Amino acid sequence: MVSRDLKRATAVPHIATTLQAALDDWERSAPRLSQAFDQLERSNDRGAFPFDANKVAAPLPRAYQWVDGSAYVNHVELVRKARGAEMPQSFWTDPLVYQGGSDDLLGATQDVPVPSEEFGIDLEAEVAVIVDDVPMGATPEQARDHIKLLLLVNDWSLRNLIPAELAKGFGFYQSKPSTAFSPVVLTPDELGDAWDGGKVNLPLVSHINGEPFGRPNAGVDMTFDFPRLIAHAARTRRLRAGSIIGSGTVSNLDRSLGPSCLVEKRTLEQIAEGEARTPYLKFGDRVRIEMFDAQGLSLFGAIDQKVIKS
Repeated sequence: MVSRDLKRATAVPHIATTLQAALDDWERSAPRLSQAFDQLERSNDRGAFPFDANKVAAPLPRAYQWVDGSAYVNHVELVRKARGAEMPQSFWTDPLVYQGGSDDLLGATQDVPVPSEEFGIDLEAEVAVIVDDVPMGATPEQARDHIKLLLLVNDWSLRNLIPAELAKGFGFYQSKPSTAFSPVVLTPDELGDAWDGGKVNLPLVSHINGEPFGRPNAGVDMTFDFPRLIAHAARTRRLRAGSIIGSGTVSNLDRSLGPSCLVEKRTLEQIAEGEARTPYLKFGDRVRIEMFDAQGLSLFGAIDQKVIKS
């Protein structure tokens, strides 16, 4: 449990020993967690201690399921154009998702090990939700009620491995190393008016080596909102409590706001100038992803990671 200013924390093993345990019994645990949070905010928790994002794992270090969407279809169109793949018109009407590895999820400040720089190391700044048990066949309207928590994501990609892997017709695997998540998750009410029930209407800010990279608004140009993504994922199966559903790389048609991944910037360079000039990440490079409220408060804490050789 962490205070809004991300300065203090408290342990709540009497309510739930892990976030997964809380999600497994959300109806019982949520009111008690809310009460504990109120005590922490009022400084009435004598067991509170300084919060240090460097000492925490991912909110769910291992998840029952990590499903990532591509809700910003203009991003999908650009990326496919970069590898010479035509985009079916159905992508604008039918959500696109993939099932990622969920056994080894990275904490917000853990180093990112990669075997080779030649793999084309890229960030992907995203937003995600965590659900409780979602029944098979849930409608988007029903799915909305199952969204319990929100968090930020860096869905790391190895771009130079993707074309050959997708050409096999069986999806991502080696091209998607372990995904990283923000140090803090929020209940939807903590976002206030920025949460409309399906989208987070705030900029997602990313930096590379301390330099501003992009700040597209996560609520703009999102073709499929989270209820729609959840309903798509639950069409033929149940989703169990603790499943994480990602938005895909946040991308706006307003290019002045910058991208959330390098491949999008490289594609725009290729279209405008005939070649991509921006390199992919190298060992030692650092990526920071964060989201702020209207008062400039960091909502989820920062994903702040360095790429290293594995």
